[in-house]
Amino acid sequence: MKKTDRKQAGFSLLELMISMTITLVLLALVTTLFSGSISIRERESAKTDALTAAQAALNVMSREIANAGYGLTDNGIVGADSNSSQIHFRSNWNNGDLSTGTSGEDITYYFDPATQSIVRYDAHAGTTTSSVVNGISSVTFQYFDYSGSSSTPTVVATPSANTGRIRITVTVNLPEVQGQPSGETVSYTSDVTVRNAEYMRSQY
Repeated sequence: MKKTDRKQAGFSLLELMISMTITLVLLALVTTLFSGSISIRERESAKTDALTAAQAALNVMSREIANAGYGLTDNGIVGADSNSSQIHFRSNWNNGDLSTGTSGEDITYYFDPATQSIVRYDAHAGTTTSSVVNGISSVTFQYFDYSGSSSTPTVVATPSANTGRIRITVTVNLPEVQGQPSGETVSYTSDVTVRNAEYMRSQY
């Protein structure tokens, strides 16, 4: 009987090492790409949440501030208690005594850094203080005064009887996301016309 030599087929050690190296490089590339897409997704998700929160806060404040002075002979803004970080305004919805007014007639909006929220203070409500929205980094108020018949406003630090427009800016510092630039912020701005201001009433 003749013995047949059969050569053993397979990979050499060098070939295995090369294939393993190539596999590891490809795996590292895929991991890097996947990690980058995850961080981009997290950043965009945080940005969307921030914009949603800022817009919600602006909608609530804009609606009430626009009606400041309703039922009064002035714009309703309390200048002595309003500045770049808070606004205090009044309205007379029920045609009564403002000192003993009802809910919604004496409102102050301000930023509370301790809770990172915009707070609404109602002097005549059962629950006087409520948080409008959380996760906010800052809110600023800018006032525009109109004198006489001039349509060109003057920017002032504190409001007066001539204030006819208010610019509200809400800023949110985005959370840190690995692989993305740090210190990113999102700001949302809204210009609110005070309908009951003297200048605005004269336009109708």
